[in-house]
Amino acid sequence: MTNLSHSLSYNVKLIFLSFAVPVIFCCSFSLSLAASDDLQTASAESVGMNSERLNRITDSMQELVEKGLLAGAVTIAARDSQVVHFESVGYRNLESQTAMTNDTLFRIYSMTKPITGVALMILYEEGHFNLSDPVEMHIPELKNLRVFAGTDSTGNMLTEPSNHPMTIRELMSHTAGLTYGIFAQSPVDAAYVEAGLGDATAAGNLPKGETGKDLMRKLGQIPLKHQPGTRWEYSVAVDVQGYLVEVLSGESLGEFMQEKIFDPLGMIDTHFYAPENKRDRFAQMYVYSENGELTANEMFPGTDYTTYPDFEAGGSGLVSTASDYMRFSQMLLNGGELNGVRVLAPLTVSLMSRDQTPKGMASSNLSASGTTFGLDFAIVTDPVEAESYSIGEYYWGGAAGTWFWIDPVEDIVFVGMIQAAGALTPNVRRISRRLLYQSIMEPNAI
Repeated sequence: MTNLSHSLSYNVKLIFLSFAVPVIFCCSFSLSLAASDDLQTASAESVGMNSERLNRITDSMQELVEKGLLAGAVTIAARDSQVVHFESVGYRNLESQTAMTNDTLFRIYSMTKPITGVALMILYEEGHFNLSDPVEMHIPELKNLRVFAGTDSTGNMLTEPSNHPMTIRELMSHTAGLTYGIFAQSPVDAAYVEAGLGDATAAGNLPKGETGKDLMRKLGQIPLKHQPGTRWEYSVAVDVQGYLVEVLSGESLGEFMQEKIFDPLGMIDTHFYAPENKRDRFAQMYVYSENGELTANEMFPGTDYTTYPDFEAGGSGLVSTASDYMRFSQMLLNGGELNGVRVLAPLTVSLMSRDQTPKGMASSNLSASGTTFGLDFAIVTDPVEAESYSIGEYYWGGAAGTWFWIDPVEDIVFVGMIQAAGALTPNVRRISRRLLYQSIMEPNAI
């Protein structure tokens, strides 16, 4: 993501297939929602919403499909822990005309980040670290990092000592001084690309055989882009967090997530790749050509979801379904618990979803108005500026168009999944948010 409104732009050249009249394919609410699940289905009216108005979300997604702007979409919404909307439209695969279904698997890219954040905070609760700990205390490869301070007359980087070692809190709030290598031009970003990071880490890829430890080694040889705590910049920080989970737990990131998050929450379709027995449910990826047309292609060349990766990317590596991510999000809205299983304490969730950016840091560093940043979530602080509805809403999205938000005021969780990337991707988050809130007839905030 280049900003907090999830409009990512990548320089990819791709083609688009248009179909005259795509059909709406809808799946039953009960799909993947077990009978004993806290996530029971209910009518919109039973939770103070209007079903006719709520259906506008489906109609809007269908219209985007018919206009050729999306191949398909799955959307799910819950209020008061009741699923009131769960619909799919369009196609999982345009070429084969395979219908989109509610159990379709999607590349969730940066929506991996909040899950990694929860994994790390489980270890926080167990006493493995403090948020004020220097990262280098646990990851020696990142010790004594220098900071970019300009260039000399020949263009070589000048560096200076860091004013303090970056902390885990700064790591989780994207203020540690790291970058991604692909969203801006600077000598530090160029060094990321030269080191094989850039697109690779954004896509969850490293050269075959390399792991998180190799990533730390590479990062330890590149200066920080900014002094820690001075700027918000979207970065590889959550991949560092993923490796930190491995260091502190003694397990791989995937093993830890499976044991502590996926199994307890019943997230049966969330993995670091698309397993062979589920690949027929894996959405084809699409991007936009210069003519505004979609073509089937990975947004990051060389991305392979057919085999388990050597590098389990905490910042971008997971695939998941709308219902799985609903379980994860509802757990957070419930204060860390779902179906009688507690993942985090309520106060830990509160800690994650409040402003964690350093005091004195210029608010202009955050590119979305009316928002700040917690621990791996963006947070709405001014609904007017953010063009939102509730103070304290927290959210994020993924490079392939997936999005979610959690609204503790209106007791709302919304998850959306699409499979499109590029500058022409419709702002589905803004569209769905407006249509969701106009369907609430009994708001809690009034």
